[in-house]
Amino acid sequence: MLQFGLFCGIVLFINILANSFYTHFDLTEEKRFTLTQPTREMLEGLKDRIYVRILLEGEFPAGFKRLQTATREMLDDFRSVSGYIDYQFENPNEGSTDEINARRKALLEEGVAPINLRVSEQGERKQQLIYPVAVFHFGSRKIPVSLLENQSPTLMPDVVVNNSVSLLEYKFANAIKKLLTPTRPVILFTQGHGELDDMQTADLERSLSQFYETARIHLDSTIQIKPDACALLIVAKPRSEFSERDKFKIDQYVMQGGKVLWMIDRLNASLDSLRTRPRFVPTDYPLNLEDMLFRYGVRLQPDLVLDMECSKIKLVVGQIGNAPQFDVFPWYYHPAVLPTGRHPVVKNLDRVDLHFCSSIDTIRTKTPVNKTILLRSSRYSRLQFSPVDLNFEMLKYDADPAVFNKGPQNLGVLLEGVFPSNYENRVSEEMFAGLKQAGIEFRNASVPTRMIVISDGDVAANFVRDREKQEWFPLGYNNFENATYANKELILNAIEYLVDASGVIEARSKEVKLRLLDTVRAQDEQTQWQVINLGLPLVFLGLFGVVFFWRRKRRYAK
Repeated sequence: MLQFGLFCGIVLFINILANSFYTHFDLTEEKRFTLTQPTREMLEGLKDRIYVRILLEGEFPAGFKRLQTATREMLDDFRSVSGYIDYQFENPNEGSTDEINARRKALLEEGVAPINLRVSEQGERKQQLIYPVAVFHFGSRKIPVSLLENQSPTLMPDVVVNNSVSLLEYKFANAIKKLLTPTRPVILFTQGHGELDDMQTADLERSLSQFYETARIHLDSTIQIKPDACALLIVAKPRSEFSERDKFKIDQYVMQGGKVLWMIDRLNASLDSLRTRPRFVPTDYPLNLEDMLFRYGVRLQPDLVLDMECSKIKLVVGQIGNAPQFDVFPWYYHPAVLPTGRHPVVKNLDRVDLHFCSSIDTIRTKTPVNKTILLRSSRYSRLQFSPVDLNFEMLKYDADPAVFNKGPQNLGVLLEGVFPSNYENRVSEEMFAGLKQAGIEFRNASVPTRMIVISDGDVAANFVRDREKQEWFPLGYNNFENATYANKELILNAIEYLVDASGVIEARSKEVKLRLLDTVRAQDEQTQWQVINLGLPLVFLGLFGVVFFWRRKRRYAK
């Protein structure tokens, strides 16, 4: 009894000790259960409690059960670093009909919308509204986080869930970081050069408004742009010339460490130009930015990239009575780019819908600038150099893969490093006078900074349905196909990386490999593995019994 009491006491002491200390060994190849260093540092700096409501409770298919389990495990990992993390799973579909409807209405007002899940049970199919959402609370502030990635029809459900699991750390850490940030960074959109207006960027700015302050800036009305007052400058589809004064202000903003997101159309090509005429020859936009971008390390070619992997457009193919008949056709000037890189900006992204984009060349620079390709067309691509005769004649024939033989073309590039000034050894007296008046010193080279160049200005533009009523479709929505592309996720990731490259976005680079079962082989070898799984344990049990009986008999025989 004394020994039994000592044993129980030791076990109790070990359990109490284990409650105070948490550790585990991550033996997975991709280190899926190890938090990144920026996430750990942020959690270790918590000084107040953060409460998380996870609305993913109830009966779900296996895929959502896996997402539910992964969410709980990720929050347990967060709690192992900081005791200020509390969470609770809730079932929004629990209770009476009135309670459920009231709860759904309240969630919708908070910006939390359900998804319609089709479930098969015992041969019957039914629909179920579920909320794969976690709501983070910190004081009076709260942020809803979607646990499920964009469900693309081109991806298998297992792949969608796997991508969602791999992004949980980034989403949770990003939400906590935003809640803890006392001031919101300022993002400025340039105007005065025909850029996208506020209706065309309405959906993007609405998504940014949760974490950032957004505004328009007219470069003629300011003396300088300060990086501490502007976290990011966005140049979205300019169509008229930049003066040297405006370019000089952007250049010195970059030299002081400012970040820029360039979304540039080289040629003035659009579907609208073909609505009123059968043919159209686009010309170059007179932007006067070529020398600056060349100095920074990229060159936008005067061409158009065509890709067999593209989105579709709707055209009139006939008429019955007074009603026109429409059909959809692949439009090769609108590449549907699938990012394949491992960079956090594009990792796990679905296809991005680009319109009349140009190829980008990378240029050797005077100072060290690292170039990372973010967007590439598919290997079934071709180029048309200016002048280009745009028309719909090509849609009468099937595409010939032998013509689309130029291979992948660069469409989006990340530039990081020390940039040389575009005005080195050629600053005019007027520019020097402006610098002296502002009390700043001219810089020949920048401090380490970064920028992104995308050869399509419409990548950030949502489709405006009605300007008078101020109605628009979500960014990335293709009204011809009734499908949503990942344009918004791309731009938000790009902004997040440019504003804070060393932050929690590092967690986006984590990868959870999906190791699927070879169903064909499993079916062929079904009997073999059933015999092994059932027979091998019995064989080991029989051997153990024989050895045990032999040792026991030999021991007592002595």
